[in-house]
Amino acid sequence: MQFFDGFVNFVGALLLIICVLVGVAFLTLLERKVLGYVQVRKGPNSVGYCGVLQPFSDAVKLFNKEQTYPMSSNYLPYYFSPIFSLFISLFCWLTMPFYGGLFIYNFGLLFFLSCTSLGVYTVMIAGWSSNSIYSLLGALRSIAQTISYEVSLALILMSFIFLGEGYSLVSFFFFQDYVWFIFLSFPLMIIWFASCLAETNRTPFDFAEGESELVSGFNVEYSSGGFALIFMSEYASILFMSMLFVVLFLGCAINSVLFFFEVVLISFCFIWARGTLPRYRYDKLMYLAWKSFLPVALNYLIFFVGIKTIMAAMIL
Repeated sequence: MQFFDGFVNFVGALLLIICVLVGVAFLTLLERKVLGYVQVRKGPNSVGYCGVLQPFSDAVKLFNKEQTYPMSSNYLPYYFSPIFSLFISLFCWLTMPFYGGLFIYNFGLLFFLSCTSLGVYTVMIAGWSSNSIYSLLGALRSIAQTISYEVSLALILMSFIFLGEGYSLVSFFFFQDYVWFIFLSFPLMIIWFASCLAETNRTPFDFAEGESELVSGFNVEYSSGGFALIFMSEYASILFMSMLFVVLFLGCAINSVLFFFEVVLISFCFIWARGTLPRYRYDKLMYLAWKSFLPVALNYLIFFVGIKTIMAAMIL
């Protein structure tokens, strides 16, 4: 019986990963289409009907190209860091709150924070092992940026942990049965979305890939399969952050079709931000994290702790 349960979980996880990878493929197509119309031009429209097969064409092209690496690089860390980056991005998806009994973590929020913290190391190793000054500078920027905005994400999650008195993502379905958290904590929603943009290195916070001054940032020496894996890791993280946004603020009704429409809507907002906003200055990015987001998140945390203390005192 235990073997059968383990086999079912393995097959379920495999199907989940395959679905996420297919979603990543079509998210890239959606981004190219939306950016095309934002810039008053056509997006991909040649491969397949209306360009629907373009992501698969890009994948075949990238993985069939020759894998090159700098002679002065540290080969093994350079080679394996994109693989671990994609692995960690997909590993986060195991916290998705299924009600069918696939995976339900009682400590899902802690698991999410642990996985996102590990993602910093893959960027650091990718930038350092390339032995290029541009990739190293891009990695340093990305590490400072990611660590700064993880503080805001952790404080926002702590607010909800105090409200829900638990770390499980499934509980958000029951807590938002009558009213969504977006109406109770709208400023936290804005901070969470901006922090997600910074966490996934997206415009206007894409300083790890600042083309104007760092060529392509920490992945400048990567080509073919390694570049494709880094690319897939970034878009898997975008999809996961969109899913987590819906879980925290928009009801978490994962057994309804509306949940998936909301995930697509939030993913579209990531693309919309890229198509409309200019890149921030790096010092302003850090100022925003430590002087604006951190105080608001801390005040909300203290407010929620006070509410729970008063409620506990009234019950007693």
